[in-house]
Amino acid sequence: MAGLREIQSRIKSIQDTRKITNAMYMISSTKMKKAKLALEATEPYFYTLQSTIARILRHLPEMEHLYFEKPDRKRTKIGLLVITGDKGLAGAYNHNILNLAQKFLDNTDNQVKLFIVGELGRQYFTARHIPIEENFRYTVQSPNFNRARWISEKILDQYRDGELDEIHVIYTRMENSMQSVPEDKMLLPIQRPSMAHIPADVYQEEFFLIPSAEEAIDTIIPNYITGFIYGALVQAFYTVHNARMIAMEAATNNADELLRELKIVYNRVRQAAITQEITEICSGAKAQKKKMDEKRR
Repeated sequence: MAGLREIQSRIKSIQDTRKITNAMYMISSTKMKKAKLALEATEPYFYTLQSTIARILRHLPEMEHLYFEKPDRKRTKIGLLVITGDKGLAGAYNHNILNLAQKFLDNTDNQVKLFIVGELGRQYFTARHIPIEENFRYTVQSPNFNRARWISEKILDQYRDGELDEIHVIYTRMENSMQSVPEDKMLLPIQRPSMAHIPADVYQEEFFLIPSAEEAIDTIIPNYITGFIYGALVQAFYTVHNARMIAMEAATNNADELLRELKIVYNRVRQAAITQEITEICSGAKAQKKKMDEKRR
């Protein structure tokens, strides 16, 4: 059994670690709330853009545009935007994202250009000698709209120039406060909705696009892509702190359990040491008394 000093040293070490994990839990909790507010503030605008695109496709089903899917177009050059974290200590968050990205690469024979956001993503693909087309080196800890616009312009320029036929983004989406899901979303080309049968008695709205449908799409789609990327960055920021908060809470609870067990062991060892000292004192006293009795005789 370990000695008292060793147990005391372990208790102090765990207490110090517990202070760190508890502090990280509080920091992640604060940042997560901030990210949630930012996401809620921007979602209505981009949902409106998405709804507008759906309306355009519904009213102009035969419209041809670079951003829309063409059934006869062969897509062989794919752009893949992967959003990971900059640090670990977030449970399986980064592992799930990188695992999904690796499966994407393994399951396609097409040419894939990687666009990376997040230090751990860069380290992962660099270590495996997988070429990276663009590494956006700024941190994912402070997502903003300017960074999202920079990313979207880089990718859209290659799409317009014909260097990419398809654009995907892999990020983590929050299902609820306890569960997040890594997701592969195809941004371009935009899929045409299936034409459902509309009953004759349903009101048909009159739809105009001024100055033209093409110019409207040229404005709406880049803003939609930028908005989706911004939302993905904020969701990634939100989910990584949620994952870190859960991981740190589990670590703090484990530390409390270890401290409880170590204190029990410490008390047992201390009690055994006290008992041994009392036994030795009693034995010594008996030996002294025996000697005194022998001298008296």
